[in-house]
Amino acid sequence: VHLAESGGGSVQAGGSLRLSCAVSGFPHSTYYMGWFRQAPGKMREGVAAINSDGYTYYLDSVKGRFTISQDNAKNTLYLQMNGLRPEDTAMYYCATRKLRIGSWSDFNLYNYWGQGTQVTVSS
Repeated sequence: VHLAESGGGSVQAGGSLRLSCAVSGFPHSTYYMGWFRQAPGKMREGVAAINSDGYTYYLDSVKGRFTISQDNAKNTLYLQMNGLRPEDTAMYYCATRKLRIGSWSDFNLYNYWGQGTQVTVSS
């Protein structure tokens, strides 16, 4: 299983970015696919997730600004980020998980991770 993020970069506050996560060797029985982020000195936090039924979940601070989606034909997960703020600056990771129970945002429950893509938002 290999996850590869792309689409990060540097933008000014209010700008937009679209992150992509290409998944190869798609893990069987995946239930959640999610985006996480980690800023220097901070804990990794869940940003958004989508489950196999298509339900989506978001961190409160990104609701209304970020949208998670997936293209099953391309085995690709996306995160559209609009209205970016300096506090969104972090390394962003995609991840997959089989376990259904437990919080969608618990990074300890995710099985496979990408290498990350940096998002930097300047004020």
